[in-house]
Amino acid sequence: MRGPTDIAPRAGYPAQLLAVSWRALAQLVRSPSHSRRAEAARKLARHSLWLSAAGAALAIVLMVAFDQTEIQLMPARGTPGLWPIRILTDFGKDEYLLSVMGAGLVVLALVAAGLHGRRRALLLGLGTRLQFMFLSVAVSAFAAEILKYVIGRGRPFVGGKANAFNFVPFEGTGAYASLPSGHAVAAFALAFAVSALWPRLRVFMFTYAIVILLTRLVLLAHHPSDVVAGALVGTVGAMTVRYWFAARRLGFAIRSDGAIVAIPGPFKRVARGASAP
Repeated sequence: MRGPTDIAPRAGYPAQLLAVSWRALAQLVRSPSHSRRAEAARKLARHSLWLSAAGAALAIVLMVAFDQTEIQLMPARGTPGLWPIRILTDFGKDEYLLSVMGAGLVVLALVAAGLHGRRRALLLGLGTRLQFMFLSVAVSAFAAEILKYVIGRGRPFVGGKANAFNFVPFEGTGAYASLPSGHAVAAFALAFAVSALWPRLRVFMFTYAIVILLTRLVLLAHHPSDVVAGALVGTVGAMTVRYWFAARRLGFAIRSDGAIVAIPGPFKRVARGASAP
């Protein structure tokens, strides 16, 4: 009897590749099956609500009391000595992160299509986790783009002066796409996703996310409240994607109290404790 990852072993490579790709996509949209998904949904709703309330309150305080002061303390935009910061900040650009992870998914599919049995299962297990990371960033970035368009906050010094309340809703240009910070969204979504799968990397990943956040301030690309809002959107977005995967038993399990925990990975065991709210 063939295992779940062996699809007509004698079929040609194109058929194997098509089958592997189809199964990888189909698993994401199949009906949720976890018996404790309702408990996890309630836990997600609670945590998302209090995170959103706390994050929104902090963003408003920063907007009123600190944003204008902070951007006036930063070096002028275009300062030559900031070139290392400009390079570093690109490590949080959602297009770059998604391109790298998307390429990784394609390579995994190409290799897995030529394998069978346990070796294919190992690669597909890794592919599911890479799908989770990819979608955590993609879904969060999509939500951020909608918010940017609706809110229409001007970036620092757009209009010629330091004005923390420069809003033109639905303006739709890059100059009025400051809130939330897209880099902060992508960096925190990726940090949460990686930490959810491999908790030992939590300190490293959130340090990376905070560094990306700081580069956006130094480069005068955003106000402090923008990056706080971005961190919130990225975290809640990744939490929502984690629930989607857990409800379908993909990479995560749900405990009796609704906590979502990582299932041991395909190449090594991961911690069983929940890595985040």
